[in-house]
Amino acid sequence: MSPAPQAEPTQSSGAALELLVHGVGGTTPQEMLGDPRTTRITGDATAAVHRRTEDVGAEQHPERHRDGPIAEAYCWSNLTSGNGSRALWLLLLPFMVVNLAHWMRPTAQGRTQAVRLYGVLVRLVALSLTVLLTAAACEVALDLVAWQCAGTPECAAQRSWLGFLSTRQDGWFAQPGRRLAVAALVPTALVGLLWYLSNRTWSAYESQRPLTWDESDSADTDAAARSGAPLVRPALGRPGFWYGRRLVARLRAAHTAAGFLTVAAAVGGAAARYDRAADSPVPPGIGVLFEAGLVLCALVVVAVVCHRGRSERRLDNRMDRAVTTFLPGTALTLLLCAVVYAGWSRPGWASSGALPGEAAFRALALGQGLLVVVLAAVALSLYRSAPEPRTTLHGLGGPSVAMLACALGGVMTGGIAQRVADWLDGPETPGMGAGSSVEGPPVLLSWQASVIPVLLLILLPPVIWLAVRTVRHARRLGPAIEAEYEEKHPEPGRTQRIARTRATAALTDSAPGILGLLSAATLLLGAGAVTGSWLTGEVPGLAMDGTGPFVESLAETAQSTGSWLTGFGVILFVTFGRRAYRDVSARRTIGILWDVGTFWPRAAHPFAPPCYAERAVPDLSSRMCAWTGRTRGRLVISGHSQGSVLAAAAVWQLPDPVRHRVALLTYGSPIERLYGRWFPAYFGRVPLEGLQRSVHCWRNLWRATDPIGGPVRIDEAQGHEVDRGPLKDPLVYGRTAEYPLPEPILGHSDYQADPVFAVERAVLLERLGPVVPQQAGAGAEDRGGAAQGSSGRSSG
Repeated sequence: MSPAPQAEPTQSSGAALELLVHGVGGTTPQEMLGDPRTTRITGDATAAVHRRTEDVGAEQHPERHRDGPIAEAYCWSNLTSGNGSRALWLLLLPFMVVNLAHWMRPTAQGRTQAVRLYGVLVRLVALSLTVLLTAAACEVALDLVAWQCAGTPECAAQRSWLGFLSTRQDGWFAQPGRRLAVAALVPTALVGLLWYLSNRTWSAYESQRPLTWDESDSADTDAAARSGAPLVRPALGRPGFWYGRRLVARLRAAHTAAGFLTVAAAVGGAAARYDRAADSPVPPGIGVLFEAGLVLCALVVVAVVCHRGRSERRLDNRMDRAVTTFLPGTALTLLLCAVVYAGWSRPGWASSGALPGEAAFRALALGQGLLVVVLAAVALSLYRSAPEPRTTLHGLGGPSVAMLACALGGVMTGGIAQRVADWLDGPETPGMGAGSSVEGPPVLLSWQASVIPVLLLILLPPVIWLAVRTVRHARRLGPAIEAEYEEKHPEPGRTQRIARTRATAALTDSAPGILGLLSAATLLLGAGAVTGSWLTGEVPGLAMDGTGPFVESLAETAQSTGSWLTGFGVILFVTFGRRAYRDVSARRTIGILWDVGTFWPRAAHPFAPPCYAERAVPDLSSRMCAWTGRTRGRLVISGHSQGSVLAAAAVWQLPDPVRHRVALLTYGSPIERLYGRWFPAYFGRVPLEGLQRSVHCWRNLWRATDPIGGPVRIDEAQGHEVDRGPLKDPLVYGRTAEYPLPEPILGHSDYQADPVFAVERAVLLERLGPVVPQQAGAGAEDRGGAAQGSSGRSSG
């Protein structure tokens, strides 16, 4: 072993730090550090760094920690979890999903215009979802309740709370325009609530300016130059990547204005149509002027959404005050004008049938489909310019997810409208003709609901095929597992459990194919629903009359089943979300999907759930910079599951000299298996290879039984080996003298329970450089037991 460099003792205080970052579901600092007595070092109740109480001030006494690093735990679970009411964020799931599509852009080289076009298209899809949600609220409040039910004496008589709006009372609110003006409070309040939530989380996340660090330390820069590692600054390493204050503020203003304009169009548009078609006391020119103002303001909204994307190369503190202040204010003013305009006395106006809204929903559906098709063409073009073999669906992951967001939006909005219509109509089926007291929602919503059972039937064969393939795969794994453990007396039950766990974990890699099929089928069936509603003008149950008993029965079954499935889906979202927040096991099962979605900044939709990484990544990078700057000591950042992604993102944010004093230890990491495949422009092969070259050293542990974590799969020819795995899980096959009780199959959790974890951490610390020369025989394995005791569990 070569002697340590002479300058090392003067460059380092000797202290070594292990910064633990937990994963999905989170855990307490006491569990992470393996000690009931912990002290918060820095941070607040939302996210903080903790140490064992006995280790507070350990930097002043590095000689006390020569057998292992000082352990610190970064706890960030409160950024993504809380009480059961936060499950209501799941109602904004379409917004989160479309925001993901922005980040799924394929890798591009020298295609600036195509990249900008990709971002514009995703932002337009996101804008359409805001309009769709607001239009659904208008459909329920204005059309079904105020126009249809309150305008029908039989329906209003059964609901006393509609008495003051009912035509039977012949009061001031009996006129349709005034009923619409009152009902407009519901969608207006919804838009206001979305603005409030977005503004509040924007103040807590995006507006928190990260610290900036001076990279001009000559000694460190010289050391980095001598190491031969180039300065690597991928997208996630840009100074303004985790500071999206300006864009979110612009998008929030535009989407809020779009929501208000949608309500204004629903209220004032009905009055303008009446004034043009009947002998109204209101001059028709007022309606024309109002509609012109709506169109002009809508064009400004679209221009704001298309004009500017993210600015990441620097911290952008500018605010577009004219847009953020005047655009929502102007839209709200138009809404107030619409309310006054609709409330103008029109004695001859009476509501009948449904409020005209079919064309609006049809235009939204067609527009979303067209945008997704164009987005797919742009994504394919980008992928072909710089193909990466493991990119999901050959670059079509983003368009597929955007289509899924539109489908989720349709299911949720249509489901609410269908259920409210069924509730108002009592035992009858809305839209089915005689006997119904309300006509029901637009015909298109019934057609869209009817294709859901068809979509489920299309997905059934591939799901069955995956199940059969998994069972066969598990059977084939049996002999290999018994040979791996060299078991002389194998137990069939034990072998089957291990094989079944490994085969089930491999299903994660089949998700892209299922998503691609789901998105393609949704696009085609959605086009069929639009066509059917346009050609027939009737719900499927009536449109198929005269085609034969079998076809008529299928149409009616599909319509009724789909209507209930859409309503059930909305209830399922909230119920499952509450269970995920209350039940730790459920949180760990589905939490990775939610945490992946909320990892990314709000670049497409401002009403999406907030990005926790806007807080966590600057926290971690600031802590690492502060430690290395004060102590010149060694640092291992140790991340499990989603914590490994945060750790990598934080390392990318470090100044180049600091990264050369940091080691990265990841385990159960989705950094390549999920992020590398689905987000290739940010976690693809090139960025990960750059991270390996720029950080001092990196080790990744993975198991074949882990459905989330996996190998990094980068070229290791120019540096140390990164991947270590697959680790044995369980550690032993059966009972032994050392393990007298059966060992559990750990899967995604408790990586620290494997002795390999302590060995690899010790190796990383050694590569960072010992403080004093050590004897040649002092290997990493000799220190494994001591190192293991320096930290507890960080797995979530």
